[in-house]
Amino acid sequence: MTSVNMGNCLKRSTTDDISLLRGNDSVRESSSDQLTPPNYQEVLPSQPAILPVYHPSPSVTRSVAQLTEEEQIKIAKRIGLIQHLPTGTYDGCKKTRECVICMGEFMVGDALRYLPCMHTYHMRCIDDWLMRSLTCPSCMEPVDAALLTSYETN
Repeated sequence: MTSVNMGNCLKRSTTDDISLLRGNDSVRESSSDQLTPPNYQEVLPSQPAILPVYHPSPSVTRSVAQLTEEEQIKIAKRIGLIQHLPTGTYDGCKKTRECVICMGEFMVGDALRYLPCMHTYHMRCIDDWLMRSLTCPSCMEPVDAALLTSYETN
């Protein structure tokens, strides 16, 4: 077995990553020098931050910063109910082939959400709909009542 002499290859006087960031060409040898991070200033587009918009009731639209505490609680409960609805992926074999909200055909692999009334929609379409109104857009069946009844029977 031959041994390889690595010598002091780690202590070579070469440009290191920190000096590259600082723009220095040499390595600082003195331990008394404090390594300070470079002054970064991230340049962001001049577009304002987009806050989420919620619908505490069908006719009211507010940004998240404008919601009252009562409206925030109502929306949190609604999100919790929506998350309990079953989801799946369209496999091409279902009887329903179209989302009646966006009027688009289901494509294989699309994320779907199933309502208790057995109607099926694109997840992004029905989630937005249910944030505004907790009724099925096809049969107007209250989704929250059906969910709550299914919890009581289990």
